[in-house]
Amino acid sequence: MFSLVNLTCLVLVGLGALYWWQSGLFKGRARQLAMEYCRQLDLQLLDQSMVITGFWPIRNSSGNLVFRRTYQFEFSSTGDRRYRGELILEGMALKSIDLEAYKIAESD
Repeated sequence: MFSLVNLTCLVLVGLGALYWWQSGLFKGRARQLAMEYCRQLDLQLLDQSMVITGFWPIRNSSGNLVFRRTYQFEFSSTGDRRYRGELILEGMALKSIDLEAYKIAESD
């Protein structure tokens, strides 16, 4: 039979697996939103990578408890320099996208 220690370990492993799985879903959503935003501004999302830099519980505008996740990514406007961007998700909803000042590509 299960002892209390075994049950506690099983629950912790289950919670860790759930967090890992959910993190992949949120990271994919953040990547998709960043790609769409960069495409609208004629920018290139570099490396397709999203790095989580913040994770904390908050209350959204409806009063529900959700997690706010902050991701950083890199983009380029001309192909010769990397710039940083930051994307904030509250739950699955996009809160904001901020981009570092970047050089606008010259048109021919």
